[in-house]
Amino acid sequence: MYKQRQKPPELAMLKSLNSGMELSEERKRKYTNQIKGWEGERKFDTLLGKFTEDYVILNDLLLQSNQTTFQVDTILIEGEALHLYEIKNYEGDFYYEKDRFYKRYNKMEMNNPITQLKRTESSLRQLIHQLGYSIPIIPHVVFVNPEFTLHQAPLYLPCLYPTPLNRYIKSLEKNITKVKKQHIDLAEKLIALHMDESPYRRLPSYNFDELKKGILCDKCNSLTVSTERSIIKCDACGYTESLEEAVLRSVEEFKLLFPERKITTKEMHEWCLILGEMRRIKRILDKQYTLIGVHQWAYYE
Repeated sequence: MYKQRQKPPELAMLKSLNSGMELSEERKRKYTNQIKGWEGERKFDTLLGKFTEDYVILNDLLLQSNQTTFQVDTILIEGEALHLYEIKNYEGDFYYEKDRFYKRYNKMEMNNPITQLKRTESSLRQLIHQLGYSIPIIPHVVFVNPEFTLHQAPLYLPCLYPTPLNRYIKSLEKNITKVKKQHIDLAEKLIALHMDESPYRRLPSYNFDELKKGILCDKCNSLTVSTERSIIKCDACGYTESLEEAVLRSVEEFKLLFPERKITTKEMHEWCLILGEMRRIKRILDKQYTLIGVHQWAYYE
């Protein structure tokens, strides 16, 4: 694994905002789709992680070629080819007609993942050529959800469907050849060209004072939790975790949402909203972070 997949900061931030404020129905729907997309990508990562042969995998690349920015879900590089994967976690019945992609139950047209794949493949091929490399690209749209069906799909579509996906993985592992040095060099150059995209521009506006405070349950995202000595218990689903783990997780959420604010004991006590636990929060912060400054100007890094 050359570039592992990281959970998008935007997804972690929306998780907090979804509990701390009222999101629009459209944004809630996008958030749900992002969660499903992340889960689908992780599922495909698990399948590729079973390989024992030499290969290079690059996940979640944001690249640019000829002033066109494009996103790559997964690349697998082996000795003879570069395998490009566009991963979809669609659920339900769909059908394909005249190069268009529809939901079956309401005949609503969807963005065609085949078209998206072709655009990504073209941009990637141009970029690889600009870098001075030549390697065949084998593109695939991967449908990972076992509850997905695509009706009227022509055999020539570059699609991998849920049912034969395990057989494809076994066949690929059996037939791939050992990665070469020039391919490792190519992988390193692609990683170096990866661009970090700020998640803030796609988020709704928010501020500290308006958000609901409290520790989010790590299982159901409820803010109704109670403290029992050194344990946090969710009143909604019963999930428990240590107070220290919950506070540290909340601090990281705070850092994502408010990178311009200082981490102080008072601030974290207000953010976590645990009555009578300021001393314990200070002990946790002292243990896990470095204290900078003194008295009212002190903060943690």
